[in-house]
Amino acid sequence: MADPGPDVVVVGGGVAGLTAARDLIAAGLSVLVLEGSPEIGGKLRLAPVGGVEVDVGAESMLARRPEAVGLAAELGVDVVHPASQSSQLWTRDALRPLPRTLLGVPLDLTGLAASGVLSAEGLDRATHESVAPLGEEDVSVAELIGSRLGPEVVDRLAEPLLGGVYAGHASNLSARAAVPQVVSLLREHGSLLAAGATVPPASDEPVFAGIVGGLGLLPRLLAAGLDVRTSTPVRELARTPSGFRLTVGSTRTAETVETGRVVLAAPAAPSARLLADVVPGAARELAAVEYASMAIVTLALPDLDVGGSSGFLVPAVDGRRIKAATYSFSKWAWVGAASDLRILRASIGRHREEASLQAPDDELVARVVGDLALATGQEIRPVDAHVQRWGGALPQYAVGHLDRVARIRAAVDDVPGLALCGAAYDGVGIPAVIGSARRAADFLLAAE
Repeated sequence: MADPGPDVVVVGGGVAGLTAARDLIAAGLSVLVLEGSPEIGGKLRLAPVGGVEVDVGAESMLARRPEAVGLAAELGVDVVHPASQSSQLWTRDALRPLPRTLLGVPLDLTGLAASGVLSAEGLDRATHESVAPLGEEDVSVAELIGSRLGPEVVDRLAEPLLGGVYAGHASNLSARAAVPQVVSLLREHGSLLAAGATVPPASDEPVFAGIVGGLGLLPRLLAAGLDVRTSTPVRELARTPSGFRLTVGSTRTAETVETGRVVLAAPAAPSARLLADVVPGAARELAAVEYASMAIVTLALPDLDVGGSSGFLVPAVDGRRIKAATYSFSKWAWVGAASDLRILRASIGRHREEASLQAPDDELVARVVGDLALATGQEIRPVDAHVQRWGGALPQYAVGHLDRVARIRAAVDDVPGLALCGAAYDGVGIPAVIGSARRAADFLLAAE
């Protein structure tokens, strides 16, 4: 008798795929996870730098959403919070305190003025909001905020914050998808400044969380007990009378896997290719989702005085080569305690600026060293360095993204036994990705 195959095949061994697989196995199903690359984990990865294994992908997660901290608890991992939450902006030729904002909307005009982040003209424009009705159509973040508070608020507050999350630009990102809290408050109060006045003062509740040893441990813990095959790309997906047939492996060693259900937890482009014949409408929508590439450069230094700061963001308008730096040794107590060296990281690369990454590793390191020296006014002489390139790492939530996702899901929901999850749909942060995975698993289980 032919092998009936697993109950479910999960395509993609990142956090989304591994979480979905874990939930489906807990429900009593047999699951096979297929990952095309040699490593599981997606954009979570650890590498040794200066003798310490640290994150060279995502290094923090939102603590105020329950999905990620809840999953860590399920896995028996205690979360930790930043030892330092004092962030800065490197703008207008100085490191300045990051003003309190809601995703770029100023919440403290006095603090904003004292920071020196905006010019006198920009500050005056921000304090004299152009109140305009909020229509039903989606607009870019730049249009939503800039038309009301002026372009400097976009360039020097919203843009660097969004750059840190999406490696994208405020002029391209959807307001409804990227800053939904701002849209909701604006709809309620009719004014950004009035809405900001209703936001409670900063509390002692931590915004971000990590785990001792790095977030790159999560995929390893999730994969324990799962049937995972790495270096196994899925080449084709076809429907059969009983479910699906997947063609996997290289062209020379291709094999087929039969299953009743499939979870696609891969990025938009490979998912689009697999769905081309199964759900062509969804495939066309997914193919239109653009991604940003970036690189994380991690350094180990003999010494660096950061004055208790956790790092800084860099507005694109300032023309620097790096877009953010994190003083890992200051931000995370476990990193600081693991070595006498100062371990920190910087990111390079924004959406549609892939040319900035087309350089050898040593040149990227030199760019980071040069910018850090300019920003801090200190000599930067690394004793170790690591460059992690993330090609096509971050999906761009363009204007109309939520409607696109709704159309994709409507088309896929018509195909029994098929579900999608990952960063392309409901948010790029780790909690959102975990939530997306659990939604996919619940959807398949509800259809039994």
